[in-house]
Amino acid sequence: MPRFTRPSAERSGPRERAAPRPIDAARLEALALSYASRFATSAAKLDGYLRRKIRAAGWDGEADPVERIAALVARFVSSGYVDDVGFAQARAGSLLRRGFGERRISQALHAAGIDEGIRASVMPGTGDARQAALALARKRRFGPFAPTQPDPAQRERQIAAMLRAGHRLDSARALVLARSEAAALDWAEQG
Repeated sequence: MPRFTRPSAERSGPRERAAPRPIDAARLEALALSYASRFATSAAKLDGYLRRKIRAAGWDGEADPVERIAALVARFVSSGYVDDVGFAQARAGSLLRRGFGERRISQALHAAGIDEGIRASVMPGTGDARQAALALARKRRFGPFAPTQPDPAQRERQIAAMLRAGHRLDSARALVLARSEAAALDWAEQG
C-alpha cells in the first residue's frame, strides 16, 4: 500500500511551535506538585522553577503570580512536600561521599537557596571533612594513591584540584604530601 506523502511545498520551512498556554492557578499547583514529587528540592528552587514557567508561558490568573507562588511554596513547606533541612542534609551527604569539602558544600547549598543557619547545621565535622578529602584523593589518584611518585609540579596541581573541590589548604597538603597510603589513612582517622 503506498504511503501518503505531503507535497514538498508544505514541508519546506521550519515547523513553527505553538505559543505555550498561559498558566492559571490550577495548572501552577499541578506544576509545583509534579516538580516536588519528582525532585528533592528546596523552597527557593521550587519558587525559581515556578517563576521561570510563568515567565515562559505567561500568567492567566486573577491574583499577582508572585504572591500566588509565595503562598503555594509556603503551603508545600508546611505540608512537608518541601523540606529545606532534609534537602540540605541529603545534598551535603552526597557531596561529602563524592569527596567535596566544606566550602564547596556551602556554595552548593547557597546556590540552592538554603538559609545560612541550616547550612551551618549540616556542615561536616573535621573527621568527615578528612574522610571526604581521602575519598577524593583515592578517586583522583592523588598523592600516595598515584601509580607513580608525582613530581613537584604534579603535586601542586593536585593540591589546586583539592582546593577547587572545597578542601582546606592544610588538608590538601597533608594528603597530597603523605609518604604512603597508610600515612594518608592515619591522617584521615585522626579527625
